[in-house]
Amino acid sequence: MLARTKTFLKANQFHYEKTYIRPMMVPQHVYVLRFGKKKLNNRLIAKYSHSLLGRLKIDEFDLRLHGQHNPRVFQTENELLDYLASHVLTDEGRERYEHVRKSLQHEETHE
Repeated sequence: MLARTKTFLKANQFHYEKTYIRPMMVPQHVYVLRFGKKKLNNRLIAKYSHSLLGRLKIDEFDLRLHGQHNPRVFQTENELLDYLASHVLTDEGRERYEHVRKSLQHEETHE
């Protein structure tokens, strides 16, 4: 789960730790990913459930960067990665991310 997000974090020298939470009162599972460069002060919460066939269905991503009072809610991992690239990375990291993203889009159109 969140393989592209973890790859993004590793490529940009972020450390992370992950935990799973299974709340008792709701059918959703919760996956918590805490990350940061020096301290793990950013938090990503993925709320997901299982379909009848056993597939994972991610309902939403809640992202709370350090200092934010209200979480940012995303429906897809692409939206989440775009937000992280624009708010967490340095200028050099943003350029590298845009280059990789354009090359991936170019490959998808030629298939």
